[in-house]
Amino acid sequence: MPTIHYILKDGTTREVDARIGASVMETAIRGNVRGIDAECGGCCSCATCHVYVDDAFADLLPPPDDMESALLDAVAAERRPHSRLSCQLSVTAAFDGLRVRIPETQV
Repeated sequence: MPTIHYILKDGTTREVDARIGASVMETAIRGNVRGIDAECGGCCSCATCHVYVDDAFADLLPPPDDMESALLDAVAAERRPHSRLSCQLSVTAAFDGLRVRIPETQV
């Protein structure tokens, strides 16, 4: 089972075991990770699950599609090169050790 490392706003890290096929957002919600609001429940329509993916894992991810990219243009926190919506990141075995930073704000 892959482990996702969520770096919280205060700099602490929460580690949550993820199920293959679940999203990084669903894993955060199941693990009660604060800062990922997920208001739309993972439908890629609100951008309140924005995260910054660690550089070491960025190349493992498919690029954002047009819908995700448009939502990332309107996130509340700064959009960075490795900004992603965690609802669009489906966990694979390669995600073991994935580190994502939660932005200061989602809304």
